[in-house]
Amino acid sequence: MNKIFLAFLALGIFTSCEKELDQQPISDPTTETFYAIPNDFIQGANAIYSTLRGYPDRQLNLSETRSDNLYAVSDGGVRDWEGINGFHRNLVANPYVAEAWLTNYNGINRANVLLEQLEKNGSIVTDEALRGRLQGEARFLRAFLYFDLLRWFGRVPLVDRVITASEAAAIPQSDIAAIYDFIIADLQTAIPLLPANSAYAGVDRGRATNAAARSLLALVYMTRSGPNLGVNGAGLATNDWQEAASLLDEVINSGEYHFLEGAGAYTSIFSYDNEYNSEVVFDIQYTTGQNPVAGGTFAWLLAPDTWFNANGHPNQGGLTIRPVSNDLLNAYEPGDIRKSFSIQTGYVFNGAAEQRSFFKKYIDLSRVPNNREDWPINFIVWRFTDILMLKAECTLHGASGSQQEVDEVVNRVRARAGLAPTSQVDLAGLMEERRKEFAAEGSRWHDLTRSGLVEQVMTNWIEKEDVQSRIDPFQLNYTLYPIPQAEIDAKPGVYTQNAGY
Repeated sequence: MNKIFLAFLALGIFTSCEKELDQQPISDPTTETFYAIPNDFIQGANAIYSTLRGYPDRQLNLSETRSDNLYAVSDGGVRDWEGINGFHRNLVANPYVAEAWLTNYNGINRANVLLEQLEKNGSIVTDEALRGRLQGEARFLRAFLYFDLLRWFGRVPLVDRVITASEAAAIPQSDIAAIYDFIIADLQTAIPLLPANSAYAGVDRGRATNAAARSLLALVYMTRSGPNLGVNGAGLATNDWQEAASLLDEVINSGEYHFLEGAGAYTSIFSYDNEYNSEVVFDIQYTTGQNPVAGGTFAWLLAPDTWFNANGHPNQGGLTIRPVSNDLLNAYEPGDIRKSFSIQTGYVFNGAAEQRSFFKKYIDLSRVPNNREDWPINFIVWRFTDILMLKAECTLHGASGSQQEVDEVVNRVRARAGLAPTSQVDLAGLMEERRKEFAAEGSRWHDLTRSGLVEQVMTNWIEKEDVQSRIDPFQLNYTLYPIPQAEIDAKPGVYTQNAGY
């Protein structure tokens, strides 16, 4: 935990909550006068980071819940996540979908403001390395946010500068290829400007590094190289696997990150007392005990109130269980330590046994905060295991490396989980191993769409899992979410709704 996100709370120009893209703050006298000393630019960067606070929640709501990892039907009332899991067509007003759009564009606007001010007034920051780093952070974060939007919505408006409200209302959706070009250009600019992880200490830990930018750029290339599913989605079949592999090799060979091995290694990655372990390539940082609150909310979203109550804690807000699917439960081999650590398989409350399972990874019952919105644990976006397995994926697509190297990576992961080695790992096998390794970490839906396995996997999963007939038939259109209806209504004739909604 650190204080990287706290500085933005003092900035009046950044604390408004934008409701529409065309209501985003534009360059005005307040902004102009704010950037007066070097620390103002640092706070401007912190304001961008602050928009990542809900990123883990978004990955739970839109990735894990959309995938075959959860059979997310409730036992009372209608929850906003049920339509996500059930492939409902009426998601145009879903609050999780709207949050993804609004928050990402809020962050993009803040990045545009900082980049404009660096260009106009950057001489105020006399430390050239700091000035370059701030530009690199802004470009990395803008790329990060656009990549998030692209994977959820496909064609989105490309806003590359500070704009007026009337300009925002007229900007149409851009082609997928153009959005990728923009993201790639931002990251290629950011990489040489950002320092290594070892350059950061104290309150600066958690800022973007050149390894984080390389990791993101590699994943961008891999996602672009995924199959074109015919829905204006993220896959363009561009065959950039070697470009991605080379970037991942640079991270692997940097010597800054390490695969944790040995007894207890897997669980230690997520320990509240080991947040800066050598697996972490980039994470979302939180600090607790602040006013206003600057902790996380992800952990309590995973588990129901009655489980917290059964363990002596007050309600957190999880009114019901978002159940782990039987398919995922059965996917774990006997003895796989990742299952018991990641998933709670039943409990007893007030003498009644609850049989359904739910994710508990990232929850430490000895660290439950007084405020449910103030959980202290950082959320890992990419860890070294992910980098190794992404490189193996590139190899399976023809990039440098061998089948033996792919098997070695998977077997290191399996050995840490307490499992016997395997051989001749193919793409489906790699994705299944990733499913168990990264359960509850938000990667499953992205893995399915990037690999092109999504239609086969989800169709088969619905057939055997949906015993309550709560999930609609899968369509490739549902690899994207709808453009929020509020955005469509605010800009008549400017946006085209994604097919299927």
